[in-house]
Amino acid sequence: MKISNIIPSVLREVYYKKIILAGITIPPDNYISRMAIINLVIAIVLSSIGLFFGINIFISFIVVFIIANAYSYFRISLKASARIKKMEYVFPDFIHLMASNLRSGMTIDKSFFLSARPEFAPLDKEIIKTGKDIATGKDMGVALRQMAQRIGSNKINSVVSLIISGIISGGNMSMLLEQTAGNMREREFIERGIFTSVLMYVIFIFFAVSVGAPLLFGLSYTLVDVLTNILGSVSQTQVTGLPFKIGKPSITVEFIRNFSLLFILGTNFLASIILGLIKSGEEKTGLKYFVPLIIISVTIYFVVILFLSRFFTASFFGGAFGGFG
Repeated sequence: MKISNIIPSVLREVYYKKIILAGITIPPDNYISRMAIINLVIAIVLSSIGLFFGINIFISFIVVFIIANAYSYFRISLKASARIKKMEYVFPDFIHLMASNLRSGMTIDKSFFLSARPEFAPLDKEIIKTGKDIATGKDMGVALRQMAQRIGSNKINSVVSLIISGIISGGNMSMLLEQTAGNMREREFIERGIFTSVLMYVIFIFFAVSVGAPLLFGLSYTLVDVLTNILGSVSQTQVTGLPFKIGKPSITVEFIRNFSLLFILGTNFLASIILGLIKSGEEKTGLKYFVPLIIISVTIYFVVILFLSRFFTASFFGGAFGGFG
């Protein structure tokens, strides 16, 4: 039995596709098996540590194993997206070079094969592989479509379909390729311009999530903590005759702390997705901002609590409210 079989078959198929798109040379089954072993070890270690804190080992093992697999999937997915972006960026240069080769009198298959350059990596490997397929007798249209499928880019797939149509119709391929390369570059410039125009929104979201929210939650925690200490030290004889009742707040500081951390975690996750959508048009690319946002937010949250707690302790307990003791 393969170790990779502990992953459900539906998820394995998704992993296979992402591993190929990411350009990972390790056989998919071996890669998944290695990943499953690492995730199992992580789940066993962390769930064993949680046992010392009174956490159910079975539940913690399941939760950690699911989170570890989700992280592994998103890691592969982000690697695949980065590889696709690199190939999309150099593809206009590739077809422009191919057009130059066609104008020099080369055939389509030869101009295609000779357009592979090391600076086009990782696209150059796909070009060489497709060129070898064409040279060994495979139909050029079929080879090009298979290349587009291996790359997994909608942009490149559209251009490949256009090239195949040009081959079938027998038009001026060099002119068609040059115009296509120009259109792809123009589209790229437009996308960069759009990102520049929404950069202020990115800065605002980042600041609000990483600084604003932790600051307010830290203030709330400190106020509840201070009021709990102050009002808890007031005796009933001191408030007799007052038209209102004074007592400890019904909300505990533990509840405020847990709620704040949970809210910060959820907000940072949603914000990272929004940042990825704004920057590159793909939500998953924003997940790389999740960990930095969490680190910044949680650090600011506890720094604010530490600073305000010392400030209120020195100001109130040492001075104005000293009589309540």
